[in-house]
Amino acid sequence: MTFKVKDHYFHKAKKENFLARSVYKLEEIDERYKVLKKGDKVIDLGYHPGSWIQYTSEKIGKEGIVVGCDIKEVNNKLLNLSNVKLFKKDVFTIETMEELGVSDQFNVVLSDMAPNTTGNQMVDQTRSLNLVEMVFSLLPKFLKPGGNLVIKVFESNDAQVFLKANKNLFEEFHYLRPKSVRSVSKEFFVIGKNFRP
Repeated sequence: MTFKVKDHYFHKAKKENFLARSVYKLEEIDERYKVLKKGDKVIDLGYHPGSWIQYTSEKIGKEGIVVGCDIKEVNNKLLNLSNVKLFKKDVFTIETMEELGVSDQFNVVLSDMAPNTTGNQMVDQTRSLNLVEMVFSLLPKFLKPGGNLVIKVFESNDAQVFLKANKNLFEEFHYLRPKSVRSVSKEFFVIGKNFRP
């Protein structure tokens, strides 16, 4: 199955100077669920190439800070943003907040992380769920009580079981498939509001 990567959202991102079309997923989520606000401290897991960082940086303003963490090389195109810190690190090896240049937990955890896909649906779903489970295991360390979560999930029965088992960690728990998700994609997003560890 083929899809046009250079679709409406690709061209819109180019025109609006965003680094990737995925920015419109976060924009739609934020407009609907109000996950980001002025002054927030945010961590973006697996931020590359950085369109979510661009959007977040503007939304949280000068008083806020967004930390991007990815195993890829730091994207220098983002270094002109004064409220952004970028790290080339495996987020799952981080022991303390100080390693991320902050002293306490975040108001928002964002994760648009996906595994390197193989094309084998079972394998990709399993790898995606592993990432989701690992991010959930980080929440007590990274996310303030009352904080918000946005995370990408690949649709599968096991993912639904896991999410149902963990939805009571948040006061509100929403599922959304943003309009800009490609039709062939199995991804959707979970939005958790008001974390209660």
